Amino acid sequence: MSLMGVEICVEGLTKSFGSQVIWQDVSLTLPAGEISVMLGPSGTGKSVFLKTLVGLLKPERGSIRIAGQDITRLREHDLYEVRKLFGVLFQDGALFGSMTLYDNIAFPLREHTRKTESEVKRIVMEKMDMVGLIGAEEKLPGEISGGMRKRAGLARALVLDPEIILFDEPDSGLDPVRVAYLNQLIVDLNAQIDATFLIVTHDIASARQVPDNIGLLFRRELVMFGPRGELLVSEEPVVKQFLGGRMQGPIGMAEEKDAAQIEQELAELDAGDHRGPQGGKGATGSGVTPRLLPSPGVVRSPRWEEIALHEEVLRAKIARREAGLREVSGT
Repeated sequence: MSLMGVEICVEGLTKSFGSQVIWQDVSLTLPAGEISVMLGPSGTGKSVFLKTLVGLLKPERGSIRIAGQDITRLREHDLYEVRKLFGVLFQDGALFGSMTLYDNIAFPLREHTRKTESEVKRIVMEKMDMVGLIGAEEKLPGEISGGMRKRAGLARALVLDPEIILFDEPDSGLDPVRVAYLNQLIVDLNAQIDATFLIVTHDIASARQVPDNIGLLFRRELVMFGPRGELLVSEEPVVKQFLGGRMQGPIGMAEEKDAAQIEQELAELDAGDHRGPQGGKGATGSGVTPRLLPSPGVVRSPRWEEIALHEEVLRAKIARREAGLREVSGT
């Protein structure tokens, strides 16, 4: 199966609820067929951004152009047609508790197409195979693990062969092993279908390893959006703090640090004073982390072949540097 994702061009987007501005003047382009990640502290409107992209929420200002149409100005009937381009993996999988996994995954096909049951079965089994759920067709959502529910939700998001797939915090509620498994699955899927992926996540390790592009929402603004390599070495204080999982920097527990406190903390960081835990979920320090590549045996698109060649060069550089450091330290 081979699809091609579509580009999403967002210009000057602003969303409010009453007098509360969620974010304003957001502009970015999600490149066709690539994996993008949207990061940000809790409460910065990442999930609201996803719902706005798919037309479930109307922005106050700005445009969202998909396949040549501004979805913020479409009538409901036309918007319904554009939504067929999307597949969405919700945080908890959003499965029907009384239906088997097979019927959950088949639901969009039965609801939106006129396919025969034999066609439905072929498609459902193909998608269940892609996410590693063959053999679990008759299980109910309450009988399986959280990781399996996420994979079932992903299979359901895939059945209509969407050109855009949105992931709303796919790592929430999962242990690190299952997060790693899900990340590998996302990369493998993108290598096979080349749809446009947008992932909302808090997981720093995922943001370092999985995407082509990273964005960061903070204090009602899109602080940065760009290629992963640029963001990982960015000197922008908010980006550096979040991707490094550090306590020092503009982001506080309540996002209320004053300018003097931020300045002092950043001066301490520049001086090499890194007091306090460096951790945070998935923190891996600074620098460019090697990219997660498709599993052996997964058929790669030409785009992924190019990425793999680039990663081989990067990993060789890292290996040479580490060997040099060991030589200097005498270990």
